[in-house]
Amino acid sequence: MSGQRRRGPMGGRGMRPTEKAKDFKGAMGKLFRYMGRYKLRFVMVFIFAIAGTIFNIAGPKILGKATTELYTGLVAKVNGTGGIDFTKIGTILLWTLGLYVASACFSFIQGWIMTGISNDVTYNLRKDISKKINRLPMNYFESRTNGEILSRVTNDVDTLQMSLNQSITQLITSVTTLIGVFVMMLSINVWITLVVVVVTPLSFFIARFIAKKTYAMFQKQSAVRGEQTGFIDEMITNQKVVTAYSKEADNQKQFDEINERLAKYSMRATFFSSITNPATRFVNSIVYAAVALFGAMIAIRGNISVGMLSCFLSYANQYTKPFNDISSVVTEFQNALACAARIMEFIEEEPVPADPEGALQPSHLDGKVELQHIRFSYLPDRKLIEDLSVDVKPGMRVAIVGPTGCGKTTLINLLMRFYDVQGGQITIDGTPVQQIGRKALRKNFGMVLQDTWLKCGSILENIRMGNPGASYDEVVAAAKKAHAHSFIQRLPEGYYTKIGEDGGSLSQGQKQLLCIARIMLCNPSVLILDEATSSIDTTTEMRIQQAFLTLMEGRTSFIVAHRLSTIKGADLILVMKDGTIIEQGTHTSLLADKGFYYHLYNSQFPETDQLA
Repeated sequence: MSGQRRRGPMGGRGMRPTEKAKDFKGAMGKLFRYMGRYKLRFVMVFIFAIAGTIFNIAGPKILGKATTELYTGLVAKVNGTGGIDFTKIGTILLWTLGLYVASACFSFIQGWIMTGISNDVTYNLRKDISKKINRLPMNYFESRTNGEILSRVTNDVDTLQMSLNQSITQLITSVTTLIGVFVMMLSINVWITLVVVVVTPLSFFIARFIAKKTYAMFQKQSAVRGEQTGFIDEMITNQKVVTAYSKEADNQKQFDEINERLAKYSMRATFFSSITNPATRFVNSIVYAAVALFGAMIAIRGNISVGMLSCFLSYANQYTKPFNDISSVVTEFQNALACAARIMEFIEEEPVPADPEGALQPSHLDGKVELQHIRFSYLPDRKLIEDLSVDVKPGMRVAIVGPTGCGKTTLINLLMRFYDVQGGQITIDGTPVQQIGRKALRKNFGMVLQDTWLKCGSILENIRMGNPGASYDEVVAAAKKAHAHSFIQRLPEGYYTKIGEDGGSLSQGQKQLLCIARIMLCNPSVLILDEATSSIDTTTEMRIQQAFLTLMEGRTSFIVAHRLSTIKGADLILVMKDGTIIEQGTHTSLLADKGFYYHLYNSQFPETDQLA
């Protein structure tokens, strides 16, 4: 944008230092609020989790009765007072099998519902991200890399989906198991339960300490992964430029540096998350040993049966397992929350303000444009346009010239309302542009830029972009006016030839011809040409200039040009410098004044060819 774009140099764009939602509670609160629309299904998940847990934890107690029955029968058989009742034991085992089958069914249904929730969450997140992309202001995209945005849409959402699917299901099951097993242990023996309850919380303290470290590392990992994606996207997109300037080695060094940082943060995140399970398992082993020792002492005194002791040991193992699972879930959830924070930050970005109620929706503009004392700058500390005024009559051809960075393209951006003025007012046909709907305003403008933009699809689809209802014959007529018809016919499938993103193998000049054909098909009320023929050879440019003259007849036209020979026939030439119009007039009058324009014009020719 004429030296005003806030983008880093090739291969040197880094991450923004702004990450709004970095706190654990804040990210969790935003994620849960977003998931509030699935309350009913979450209730069903809870119900099936509780049902599955109840059936699962009831099994050991019933098995304990079988163990007691077997032990009692063996003792009776040894003493000669009875034998083992295999029928009763078989009945108990069948009941136990039925409980475990029911528990497995409930767990399957719970997992199936939770998978549906996580899929729907990510589906809606991507929809909301897509909607937000179309509503964000231009300065958002000009201050961030494409890869960083892409990373939030793809990597972060995918990571969140996997974490939600695994973590929430595991968390619900673990909590319900913890409560259920605790109740069952109390029903068997209060004192042994106290031993378990006193020792087990050590797992929480260990997991909490590790969780803080893990979240910070996962947050850094997500940020650097986005930076890496952005860098790779930039290198692939600009591969020809990289090769032309022999920047392969430098870019490889920069990639290695980013990759090393990603490896470092990933290693630390993996290390902290991986030590959680062994640490909590160590605590669990202590709990199990304490229960076995204390329970054996109580069993010797006859206060608990052998079957119930074996049952309690099983419950003690079940009671400590959820602590392992919860600690694993917490570390996995750190990764999910780190991604959720970045996604929510994107979704919560301020969109372009909505059109005011009752905004005008004109289908045609006469093209009377007035700029009244406008003021604008991209950055508060860098002034650009200060107190600029100009009056353009309908049908005038206005050329805007000046050195790089003087604000030529910025002026075009203000007319199109890609940005809004910070002072003064722009009116079209006497109406302030803020009172005209953005969509209606832009439909009346036709713009050809120096930078071409083509999408994946056929040549026909690309030319039709501004006028989807145009017929094939109308597309061909527009292409002929733009002098693109001849090269299109030479393509393998003519107008139906498929091209890749940004034109694929087409030359820069051919791509620009397609953009010119597109604007000719749109037939706009106001025309904007920003270095529209900069990539076209001189012969073709002369023919296209004639086509433009036909197109500009009766239309207000704004022409940004560096080659001043192309704007000699303009009705008004605005000479800009440092955001201010310093001269204005026709080509002849400005040369006669021998001012800034005179020297600018002469600078394009050898000294022998300059005007006297």
